[in-house]
Amino acid sequence: MLPRLVPLLRTLPSPETMSTAARVFPRALFSKPPPSLTYKTTSYLKPHCIFRRLSLFPNNIRVSGGAIHASSKREYRRVRKRGSVAKRSSKEKEIEFDIRICIEESLPDDSEILNISEMLRLNVPMAMKLALDGLKGSQYKTRETSISDVGCFESVELSVLLCNDEFIRKLNKDWRDEDRPTDVLSMSQHVPELQLPILMLGDIVISVETAARQAEERGHNILDEIRILVVHGLLHLLGFDHEISDEAEAEMEKEEGILLASLGWKGKGLIHSAYDAETNVISSHIDDVNDRKREGSLRFYKPKFQYIFCDMDGTLLNSKSRISLSTAKALREATSRGVKVVIATGKTRPAVLNLLKMVDLVGEDGIMSESAPGVFLQGLLVYGRQGREIFRSNLDPAVCKEALLYSLKHEVPLIAFSEDRCLTLFHHPLVDSLHTIYHEPKAEIIPSVEQLVASGDIQKLIFLDTAEGVATTLRPFWADATGETASVVQAVPDMLEIVPSGTSKGNGVRMLLDHLSVTPKEVMAIGDGENDMEMLELAALGVALSNGADKTKLVADVIGASNDEDGVADAIYRYAF
Repeated sequence: MLPRLVPLLRTLPSPETMSTAARVFPRALFSKPPPSLTYKTTSYLKPHCIFRRLSLFPNNIRVSGGAIHASSKREYRRVRKRGSVAKRSSKEKEIEFDIRICIEESLPDDSEILNISEMLRLNVPMAMKLALDGLKGSQYKTRETSISDVGCFESVELSVLLCNDEFIRKLNKDWRDEDRPTDVLSMSQHVPELQLPILMLGDIVISVETAARQAEERGHNILDEIRILVVHGLLHLLGFDHEISDEAEAEMEKEEGILLASLGWKGKGLIHSAYDAETNVISSHIDDVNDRKREGSLRFYKPKFQYIFCDMDGTLLNSKSRISLSTAKALREATSRGVKVVIATGKTRPAVLNLLKMVDLVGEDGIMSESAPGVFLQGLLVYGRQGREIFRSNLDPAVCKEALLYSLKHEVPLIAFSEDRCLTLFHHPLVDSLHTIYHEPKAEIIPSVEQLVASGDIQKLIFLDTAEGVATTLRPFWADATGETASVVQAVPDMLEIVPSGTSKGNGVRMLLDHLSVTPKEVMAIGDGENDMEMLELAALGVALSNGADKTKLVADVIGASNDEDGVADAIYRYAF
């Protein structure tokens, strides 16, 4: 693997046979290279890091120097009258093929990508053997012939790296001064002057995201497209270059077709596929460099859901009230594939924005902004398109006054939520924790019950106590005291919430879905608390995290990992994709 490529991959020990770069020929489909594309080094650098975990598949295959079985479709095989395997001399030299199939760490740990990698372990050696076997006696006029007869080598090395658009964009920018993704890059490591016993072909880098788009456009699956890209990249490493002339393009197109037909793979080759039959223009993978909207927007497998509704406390947040980096990565992965993530929480909108800012998930490239839809304060404030308020429900002032008086009498801290403000009657460490730990707006101290009630509409109240105090005292009392005018709900064990009767987070989610013209079958919901039950039942797939309430687990379709085990990330990769 090239030293320039190495720093972008996960650190692992280098395999013993890992080759180093002496010269590089970066190439990309239908793109004009800079005047100087040959990079030479005077020393040989041993790379110290490659690939990510579980992504290195060494595939050392010994094959004899003759033709592969069932390869009669190659046109040159009939011309050259090559003998069958059975008639070969027993002394014929065997060549070791050292093939590495690698996955760049930004791609998700997904079964489809891993399955493609496993297929390439079998496919790439076949393609390489067939392509090398056809070099002897080749009559192509435009191919660079420094690699012709591989019989003088003891082994042949090649690596294939699967990556995303952003990774291949960086390579294009660094090596070719072109800031855009392409489908395939070939990077040669062969130095004929050295006369080494190892033929170091180099690296083929393939963007899975671009391959997925092209597969959809061309009517075949992603494995078919990646096979086509492997053949294209391999021929570049063997000296073919469609960019130098029309004749070179025709010869490379012909060889692509021969190889694909001989291998029994679908497609007519990348060069042939790249031209639209009617308009004779290059297809959309070389659209204008400024057209970035589609990059990474198509899943290499279509998402099962268009929307993910996700709770915050106990779900998206771990026990330290933080979003882990793994969970943030999964959320970015979901949005990059076109899945819309909507927050449905008991928190205020400012609290959600503050928490998401910590992991760079706010703004155009995040999952939340002030113009994004969302369900807040247990469904009492619902924001729709452009972040405009579409629903609000307020508590009866009489209920608020009664709860505030109870707070003063029993010295139990109480927070009143008034849109983006938090109000309270007195200082208390638990009140402070709502701001320092849960990132709610800092509570304003209002000196009297009357002044607090008059400060503005109150959507909900939260009593703060120990889990035991809530369960044994607060909940039994207020479940009875609220009557028909209000209800009690719990998101976490040490807080009791009083909300207007007939309202719920589930109702808020339903209202937002109607506003967005989204059906429940397009939605996956993830939660943990009793206040999430309606939302999980409403969605096509409801995921309760293992740390959740028993009642919530009973209504969920599946039970996921806990919030301290990146349960949201696991659910996204396992069920949304």
